[in-house]
Amino acid sequence: MSWYHPATVGLAVRRQLAATGQSARLLGRLLQLLPATLARPGLVRDQVHFLGNYSLAIIAVSGLFVGFVMALQGYYTLQDFGSTEALGQLVALSLLRELGPVITALLFAGRAGTSLTAEIGLMRAGEQLSAMEMMAVDPVQRILAPRFWAGVIAMPVLSLVFNAVGVMGGWAVAVPMLGLDGGAFWSQMQGGVDVFSDLGNSVIKSVAFGFTVTFVALLQGYTANPTPEGVSRATTRTVVMASLAVLGLDFVLTATMFSI
Repeated sequence: MSWYHPATVGLAVRRQLAATGQSARLLGRLLQLLPATLARPGLVRDQVHFLGNYSLAIIAVSGLFVGFVMALQGYYTLQDFGSTEALGQLVALSLLRELGPVITALLFAGRAGTSLTAEIGLMRAGEQLSAMEMMAVDPVQRILAPRFWAGVIAMPVLSLVFNAVGVMGGWAVAVPMLGLDGGAFWSQMQGGVDVFSDLGNSVIKSVAFGFTVTFVALLQGYTANPTPEGVSRATTRTVVMASLAVLGLDFVLTATMFSI
């Protein structure tokens, strides 16, 4: 088959290496622009509002229902072992260690990530980025960097909101509905959750996920083909690639954190 021709394989490898190099250069540029970005906090503030505030509703509602489900599933599981008083600890640890950061990152990729990709891709299709370069304005510094660092800032905050609402949802099911003692629910949670370990690891995961999702979204938009079809495909790639990156990175971070 022609696909196995050495020239075809070599061309595919060359394109992949070129794309990897372009991604690395863009990432290095974004990291290098951190001081310049922080010197204009208004741009970052506006993007934090755009990415965080507009994603708050879906994050809060999802956290509430995840807390409901976690409390129900945990109660019926712990009931078999006579340990229903540990339900508060189970809900809190499940949310802090895994569900909170991961689900928030997946929702963030679907809501904010696709918005970033479409926005940057339409700028590319409309030649706005090229026009900025013609006017000696760096589009990476003016457009991409504020959005990148805003995503890194917004993601941990959204994750904390998800965790807090999820815990309240778990309490609403465990105490009023299932009849568990409220004092036992909170005391078991306080005794089993370590602030520096569990909460700290949750924040670290959230920052890493925000870094990854936002970069994937900006990269796909910045390198999208300047056509409606190209922007559409870039948006789809953002969801797929960001979701897979979050799940893979979650395994690496979890294995690293629990091995220390």
